[in-house]
Amino acid sequence: MKRFVYADNAATTQVSKPVLDAMLPYLSEQYGNPSSLYQFGQTAKSAVEHAREQVAAALGAESNEIYFTSGGSESDNWAIKGIAELLAPKGKKHIITTKFEHHAVLHTAQHLEKQGFEITYLDVHSDGLVRVEE
Repeated sequence: MKRFVYADNAATTQVSKPVLDAMLPYLSEQYGNPSSLYQFGQTAKSAVEHAREQVAAALGAESNEIYFTSGGSESDNWAIKGIAELLAPKGKKHIITTKFEHHAVLHTAQHLEKQGFEITYLDVHSDGLVRVEE
């Protein structure tokens, strides 16, 4: 009998049973908008804040340092744009990346290029490495 092995966990991953059990009430019954002012949403907000505290504790961080995003592409975009906008006023507008990046990184770099940033796209060689001298 052949066993199926899912090997694309970078794109999506099965949710573990404990996580699914913890999330089910917020996917089916307590799905209020946590940004709203009404009680249904505030119940959801309380759950989000509790999750934020749990993640912060697990990472040794402060809860106000934890942000939840919809996935990797949003996270890439947000991190790159955030640091670019932070450092641009200091004259730091040169970003180095590779031609082999995920489209979330490349599209963000292209957007920043249109905003006046200098972007260097390094080649990735047949051994999978970039060359420092480049």
